[in-house]
Amino acid sequence: MDPNLQYWKSEGQMFLSRLKIWANLLDPSSLLSSKAEIKNARVTVGSVEKINEKDGSAWTLSLSSVHADSGAVLPFAFRPPALLPVSAPLVVASLLPHSSVKSALFCQFLLQSYMAGFNHVHRNSSSEKAKKMSLKQALLIGGSVSYTTCAGALPFILIQRFAIGSQSLLYFFRSIVPVPLSAALGFFSVFTIRSEESDNGIQVFDSNGASVGISRAAGDKAIRDTAWSRAVLLGASAAVPNLLVYLTGKTRLFNQNSMLRAPLRHVSTAMVFGMMIPLSFSIFPQLGTIKKDKLEKELQAAAVDGELFYHRGL
Repeated sequence: MDPNLQYWKSEGQMFLSRLKIWANLLDPSSLLSSKAEIKNARVTVGSVEKINEKDGSAWTLSLSSVHADSGAVLPFAFRPPALLPVSAPLVVASLLPHSSVKSALFCQFLLQSYMAGFNHVHRNSSSEKAKKMSLKQALLIGGSVSYTTCAGALPFILIQRFAIGSQSLLYFFRSIVPVPLSAALGFFSVFTIRSEESDNGIQVFDSNGASVGISRAAGDKAIRDTAWSRAVLLGASAAVPNLLVYLTGKTRLFNQNSMLRAPLRHVSTAMVFGMMIPLSFSIFPQLGTIKKDKLEKELQAAAVDGELFYHRGL
């Protein structure tokens, strides 16, 4: 078992523990570390027999910059600490009340392309078939980006197509519809791009960390858990700012200064998105478990403790 997974097995089985770990791992300052420093950190964590707080900086670099399946350094823009600075502006832009379909499509394309890349980079690649991108995987990524881009801009397409002028309908399409839509598209992106994990299976481990085989059932569970966590992240990032703007809109200050609403929406969206990242990452453990009765028959004998472990991905 990879040192990163051993760390999550030891330290990250409780929600609050995972939340504390992710709050530390998402520090953007770790992006300043070079590949040489990251590789040295991997050597350090790989040589220790027991997790030690003295090696905290090495663990932070390893967990935030190295893929737990391949051991390769993650691309700079797709490391977890880069998610907030890179995608927060894209999330804000995608939720703007666009005046044209072209601008809505462009913002959605940028956001959905980045999220698709993030989902692909952080997939479980423990299966031999998943180590290299297949033609099917490339088509799934391209199709997912195309579909989510168009679907994400759908409210603005409908506004333009039917020349909607009613304030109540405009509010519905600009503020209400994007909430479930953002959550659904986040779920769909993960579920589609990582679908090969349920087809090919992923590696499962016993309680001692030894690999016992490849499980399609574990792959399916890893995808579903991650898809739900991404739906929570994007859905909450769309819902909470809208609710905040609605509530503050009833106050005297915002009634007299309507121009304050737009900055409030943008700032609150970025802040909620930033707070939801560690929360959504912590909902399910990185080293997930699957019960014996949910496994394939040929793997059930290996689950001597009643369950096996797998890398969920991110």
